[in-house]
Amino acid sequence: MNYFSSNFKLGILGGGQLGKMLLNDTRKFDIYTSVMDESPEAPCKIACNEFHLGNLMDYDAVYNFGKDLDVVTFEIENVNTDALEDLEKKGVKVYPSSKTLRIIQNKATQKLFYLDHSIPTAEFSRFAYTSQIEDALENEVLKLPFVWKCAQFGYDGNGVKVVRKVEDLIGLPNVECIAETMIPFKNELAVIVARNPNGDVATYPVVEMEFHPEANQVEYVICPARIDEEVAKKATDIALKVSKAFNHVGLLAVEMFQTQDDKILVNEVAPRPHNSGHQTIEASYTSQFEQHLRAILNLPLGKTENKVAGVMVNLVGAEDHTGNVVYKNMETIMAMDGVTPHIYGKKQTRPFRKMGHVTIVSNSISEARKIAEDVKKTIQVISK
Repeated sequence: MNYFSSNFKLGILGGGQLGKMLLNDTRKFDIYTSVMDESPEAPCKIACNEFHLGNLMDYDAVYNFGKDLDVVTFEIENVNTDALEDLEKKGVKVYPSSKTLRIIQNKATQKLFYLDHSIPTAEFSRFAYTSQIEDALENEVLKLPFVWKCAQFGYDGNGVKVVRKVEDLIGLPNVECIAETMIPFKNELAVIVARNPNGDVATYPVVEMEFHPEANQVEYVICPARIDEEVAKKATDIALKVSKAFNHVGLLAVEMFQTQDDKILVNEVAPRPHNSGHQTIEASYTSQFEQHLRAILNLPLGKTENKVAGVMVNLVGAEDHTGNVVYKNMETIMAMDGVTPHIYGKKQTRPFRKMGHVTIVSNSISEARKIAEDVKKTIQVISK
């Protein structure tokens, strides 16, 4: 099948920043794209051939969107999987598959999948409702502290809370959830694995993630990770094992903990381009977005090595600002060496909302990290 400058149609469910960055590469290859999102302000709107308004969790909306397309992919996990499954039965290629997405959508199901496939992960307990946790603590089935995670619909640190005392449970939604043993880790790592329908597989270098202490969001992604070669190999091998178990097509971002004694535990996965791969646009031979396209279109996978060291800084809304966005000191950061900002096109800012990212590239990872710190201190995402 000819994808380039042809009648081939690619559908993307979700119109956020990941889709917008994916569309940079569909335009490069002249691939016809159709996007659906529920917001008329979606960042993707400016860059696709067709834009459809619709609820991604609505069966009819997803099925009707996809039924005349050749390949459907998604840039967010909260999509109606029954509709995806029926599209597959109709002959539409859906990558990653509805089966893969169904497992990943629910954190409890995802954790059980790791157990079934002997993939190392933190110990956990599963609860139908948050309200059952107090009983479990009283009966000493569960011990404090632990990490509470809602099983479905969490994102960017939402739906995750560290519970150190019983009072921390107050105000949490009464939903299906897991309570996960807290891991005293020394690093949070991630590996992006790409796989096409032919079964060709490629991995990106291991990245290290530094988190914001309050927002539970990634502040910096550092590539290559500043870890021993042996640890990097272990992380890559485990990511490949996860990829093989899912038998996915497209990208799979595998987030992991490196424990104090250098064990690797899988935290969770994302079956799409991911925050831990944004620096690949400037720092790698093949960006994660181009690689996702190559994978889902069954094209040869691109070279994944770094051309230079890269650090990514997330741009999130300042804590005390809500409203029309202003990017303060943009010119100052653009005067710094190796700095490239990416603005996602969201008109409204609110505390901790992801509004963009900045990549810093350098021949030296320590130099890139130092400039990243300056970028973080300088730029402000505020409201008018």
